[in-house]
Amino acid sequence: MTDRELPEHYLDGYAQILAEVSATGRRLTRDEISSRRALGEQAAEAGYGLRALVSAHLTAARTAWPTSPGSVDDALAAVQQVIDAFAEGYEHAQRLAVRQEEAARREFIDDLLYGRSDLGRLAERAERFGLRLSHAHAVAVAQGPDAYDEGDVVPRQVERALISRFGDRSILLTTKDGRLLCIAPGHQDEVLTYFAKQAHAATDGGRVAIGRPQPGPGGVVQSYEEALGVLELSERLHLDDPVLRSADLLVYPVLTRDRQAMADLVAGTLGPLTTARGGAQPLLDTLTAYFDSGCVAAEAARRLTLSVRALTYRLERIHKLTGANPADPAHRYMLQTAVIGARLLDWPAKDL
Repeated sequence: MTDRELPEHYLDGYAQILAEVSATGRRLTRDEISSRRALGEQAAEAGYGLRALVSAHLTAARTAWPTSPGSVDDALAAVQQVIDAFAEGYEHAQRLAVRQEEAARREFIDDLLYGRSDLGRLAERAERFGLRLSHAHAVAVAQGPDAYDEGDVVPRQVERALISRFGDRSILLTTKDGRLLCIAPGHQDEVLTYFAKQAHAATDGGRVAIGRPQPGPGGVVQSYEEALGVLELSERLHLDDPVLRSADLLVYPVLTRDRQAMADLVAGTLGPLTTARGGAQPLLDTLTAYFDSGCVAAEAARRLTLSVRALTYRLERIHKLTGANPADPAHRYMLQTAVIGARLLDWPAKDL
């Protein structure tokens, strides 16, 4: 926007101030400075650029430049004071607008993820932030060693990478409870995949969980909760993958849907391990390593830093105590399901 397009009232009184200051050598009064600040705030609120506004002031100064001898220094001082006060008001209005925008964005994020607002009104507000909630969306959540706020270096770094790669694709990047969140259209899986890669690197090896695409305003909440559940699941099961998708782990929510039935299975199948010397945990770790390694004894022994003979002895001990043979396919599914249940229920550290 050029200075000719700027309303003249942003320069009201400017020529008169310049003339009086150059003639008397006085400085601007408090009221004059306040009026310049107020005009700067109005210009910022109207959306004019500061560069064009400063240019307009300099052009007006050239037009109204005093011709009396010895007035140059005083006139330049007046121009400096006017522009400084005007810019101060402009910057104040911008900071206030940014804070208001951040507050509105935070309120929207909270309402979106907690489902506390009317869905119709929520969908209207979402368009302001680039989301169309009538479509399906998926949410990725990244958790690092530290808690992050939106203004921190890590979220800004990830956001720059996403904008550089995808531009404006109706993507919303934010933070919640110290975690990084990326909300993207459900059909744009490449966005969440790239976010996961960038977030993993920016958080020094943090873990990322991706929820399934879900339709409608409530779908964002559902996908977000799925991603949070995957993060919690990864901690309980000690999953090492840096990026986890809820679609790949649906078996675990199914297994824990009936908690009492799972607890009964764990107690009935693995309960006898508590009578072993050293308790159940070493034998449970043995089963975990054995199943995670595809029931390959040599690989399980390597993971546990044991000899194959020592591992075989432990498996025989488990067979004797439980009556179920880990090497027998007929017993393996029951044992493996019970081991997964034990990890999900944090047994034997917690009572069932």
